[in-house]
Amino acid sequence: MTANTYQPIAARPAPVDTEGAGAWIKANLLGDRRTTLSTLLIGGLLLWYLPQFLNWALFQASWLPNVEACRASGVGACWGVIAEKYRLIIFGRYPFEQQWRPLVATGLLTGLLVASCVRLFWKPWLALLWLAVLAVFFTLMFGDVLGLTRVETDRWGGLPLTILLASLSIAMAFPIALVVALGRRSDLPAIRTFCTLYVELVRGVPLISVLFMASFMFPLFMPEGFTIDVLIRVLVGITLFAAAYMAEVIRGGLQAIPKGQIEAAATLGLSYWQTQRKIVLPQALAMVVPGIMNNFISIFKDTSLVTIVSLYELTGALGLALNSDADWRPFKIEGYLFIALIYFGFCFAMSRYSLWVEKQVNKGKAR
Repeated sequence: MTANTYQPIAARPAPVDTEGAGAWIKANLLGDRRTTLSTLLIGGLLLWYLPQFLNWALFQASWLPNVEACRASGVGACWGVIAEKYRLIIFGRYPFEQQWRPLVATGLLTGLLVASCVRLFWKPWLALLWLAVLAVFFTLMFGDVLGLTRVETDRWGGLPLTILLASLSIAMAFPIALVVALGRRSDLPAIRTFCTLYVELVRGVPLISVLFMASFMFPLFMPEGFTIDVLIRVLVGITLFAAAYMAEVIRGGLQAIPKGQIEAAATLGLSYWQTQRKIVLPQALAMVVPGIMNNFISIFKDTSLVTIVSLYELTGALGLALNSDADWRPFKIEGYLFIALIYFGFCFAMSRYSLWVEKQVNKGKAR
């Protein structure tokens, strides 16, 4: 009988490192042959064009608000146009000496938007805070009270107008979209037909047509002597347009809910609205967070189209600032890059917040 002898086990390979910069680069940039080829191609283009862009944008750029210096430079960017025209770009045609008012009003509204995204402020009094801030916003912008000079809405512009149109249209479009999405799944033919017609009619025309109708055609059907402010008409047009698109996003989430859950709720004696509020909508909205945020970002960018009705928001204010001054007109690229950076900042913030919300609502599904 032979004695048992010790047989060592062969060494196993070390586990693959899944954390750190090296692991991320290997997984995302060098994962396979096609990914590696794409990384090398894009990297080569960046190495070719990035130094040229940096040379134009930074190293040979002119930073002083001096048009002669910009023309003398010739090969670099002229950021002096921003230093020279930033107040007209940011505040539009608002009276120069009164621009502290839109500055304060926009700061309050932006602060409220940020606060509304923080869980700590999700209290019943947040709705009252919205009403208070909006009242202060319109009081500061319009004036005619408390010794403030009256400024008509057609002189509002720039960033304050962009933020106002985007925030109010988003806030009003969401509940409308929710009702329309539920209406399209209603068992009542009249409600379902009305909601379907609304969605298909609004989605069948471009936003420019809606704004044109709201601004120029709608007043023709009003009684003589009765007018509605152009800002209100534009706001209603953007809201209804955005609600139609958002309703379809929400309806997609509603259709993803298994019918058995609705039947189980009916078995428990829950009413229709109790079922929607406690079972269906929480799950449906959680599924379509990316789609809803896409719609929000689209609304924010679509506010640039109100220029067609002579409301000069951020993009329109830039055109107003440069087209009215022949000396600075050749430096439009720098101006558009400036407002593109502003748009990117807001849209990127919304995108990051969407990822956070998506992570929060899907915590129960994480393993």
